[in-house]
Amino acid sequence: MGAIASGGIRVLNSAVVSFLGDRAEDAIEQVTREERQELEKREMRYRNRRPFPDLRGLWVVLVDDGLATGATMRAAVQAIRLRQPAKVIVAVPVAAEKSCETLRNEADEVICAVTPEPFYGVGQFYDDFRQTTDDEVRSYLAAANSEETN
Repeated sequence: MGAIASGGIRVLNSAVVSFLGDRAEDAIEQVTREERQELEKREMRYRNRRPFPDLRGLWVVLVDDGLATGATMRAAVQAIRLRQPAKVIVAVPVAAEKSCETLRNEADEVICAVTPEPFYGVGQFYDDFRQTTDDEVRSYLAAANSEETN
């Protein structure tokens, strides 16, 4: 259906929205409310009360394991743009070609290493496509924060 990100960003997948028909608006609003609550909880857990980093004038590289529709990355790019970086670069190992094309309108640079056809989903290109757990994310962020302060 789409994706949300910090700063009130919401990106919708028009094909999915049109499929929902008359009930689209109500469904989108309900899911958006629920997902915003989840986003706020995760930001609190992941940041551990640390403020969002100051990105003004910096180059930001957004990396993902791959792009199917690209909605999540589009939302991420838009959220980062609110922080006024000098440049936003997207880098992924595998993606649907259409998603790379769409992102080129939003990011300053898009690196899609492979855009295979047919493309059914990101998971088809991984032997192990398990989700990263919240505990793993917190551990990685704590380690990165420790390195910054040392």
